[in-house]
Amino acid sequence: MNSLVLITRKGCCLCEGLGQKLAALAPAPPVVVIDVDTEPALQHRYGLEVPVLLLRSSAGDRELPRVPPRLAGAGLQVWLQKQGFFAQEA
Repeated sequence: MNSLVLITRKGCCLCEGLGQKLAALAPAPPVVVIDVDTEPALQHRYGLEVPVLLLRSSAGDRELPRVPPRLAGAGLQVWLQKQGFFAQEA
């Protein structure tokens, strides 16, 4: 089963907004949230470039293109499907 990894930073309004939009999807996708500042390798890789969304699958993690900030709801679901993420029905 695929899941999403959301790399964030405390106090980042874009990060919080994307997390809320993902949680509002029906069904809500499984999301692992990681603070970029808690892992030096992530801090080095992404720095201030958060939020970052990764698609986690049995093949490994794949970085997705930046999510347009105004994308939400059905549009976000379609965007995720185009990126190869297919939500599992609950």
